[in-house]
Amino acid sequence: MPETSRAATAGSPLSVVRGYGWRAFARDTFARLRYSDGFSHARALALLLCLAVVPLLIALTGLADEAGLAEGGRVIALTTLSLTPGRSDALVRRLLFDEGSGDTGEAALVIGLLTAGVAVIVAMAQIERGANRLYGIGRDRPAGHKYGRAAMLAVASGGPAFCGFLMVVGGRGFGTALQQVYGWGTPFERIWTVLHVPVALTLTVTAVAALFRWAPRRRQPSWRWLLPGVLLSTSLWILVTALLAGYVSSGLSFSQVYGPLTGVVALLLWANAGGVALFAGLACCAQLEACRAGSSGGREPASGGALPVAGPEDDEHTGGRAG
Repeated sequence: MPETSRAATAGSPLSVVRGYGWRAFARDTFARLRYSDGFSHARALALLLCLAVVPLLIALTGLADEAGLAEGGRVIALTTLSLTPGRSDALVRRLLFDEGSGDTGEAALVIGLLTAGVAVIVAMAQIERGANRLYGIGRDRPAGHKYGRAAMLAVASGGPAFCGFLMVVGGRGFGTALQQVYGWGTPFERIWTVLHVPVALTLTVTAVAALFRWAPRRRQPSWRWLLPGVLLSTSLWILVTALLAGYVSSGLSFSQVYGPLTGVVALLLWANAGGVALFAGLACCAQLEACRAGSSGGREPASGGALPVAGPEDDEHTGGRAG
C-alpha cells in the first residue's frame, strides 16, 4: 500500500469515505480485517493481555506492601475485587489478600513483575505484526528494533491504557476503595464522579493513538487521518466492555456455568473482544489510506488468496515501510 504521509493534505477523511461510499468502505474494511488474519492476531493479543494482567495486579499489590505503602496495595486489591464477578470473589481474595512470607513472597513478586513485563512487551510486538499485515507489509522490523520499540510502547501506551481501563471499568470501585482506605469524604467523591470518565477516555484515546502512529512499520499520515480508526477502536472497546459487564452481572447462567472461574473466562472474553476492536480500528485506518491512494485493497481477492503484501524486494528498496 502506498504511503500517503507526504501526499497533499487536500480533503478530509470524511470526504474520502463519502467519495468511496460508506457501505463499500465498511465492507472493504471488514474484508481487510478478515483476509489479513485480524481475528487471529486479536486472539494472540488476548492471550498475552491475560498473561500480563493477572501477574501485574498481584505484583503491584505486593510491590506496594514491600515499599511500605500497604494502603496503596489494598486500594488495588479492593478495586480488582469490585470488578470480579461474585462467584470468583474467594479466588481473587486468595490471590490478592493472602500475604506471602519471606523469600517466597519476594520471589513471587519479582517473577510476577518479570512475567507481566515480558507479556506486555510481546503484546506490543504482536500489535505491530497485526498492523503490518493490515497495511500489507510482509515483514516486521528486525528483532532488536521490533522488541525495543515494543518496550517503549509498553511504557508510552501500555501505562495510559492500563490506567484508562481501570478508570473506565472500575471507576466507581476505585473511588470507593480510596474512600475506604484513606477515608476521603464527599468532596472527593463528587470530584471523582465528574472527572474520572473524561480522564479515562483521554488516557485510552492517547494510548490507542500512540499504537496506531508508531506500531506499524511504515510512515503514518497525520493524526487527523488516524483519528477515525482511533475513535472506532475506543468506541467498540467501550461497547463490548459494557455489554460483557452487563451480561456477567445480569445473573443469567454465566456465573452458574463457570463458577469460581467466571472472572477468568470474563477476562478472556473481554481481552479477545478488545483485541478485535483494536485491529478493527487499524483496519479502518489502513482502508482509509487505500482509499486516499486510489487503491481497492481490502476487498476479497478474486483468486480467493490473501491480500498482497510487500515482498523481500520491496523491503530492500523501501526499508519495509511500503506495503
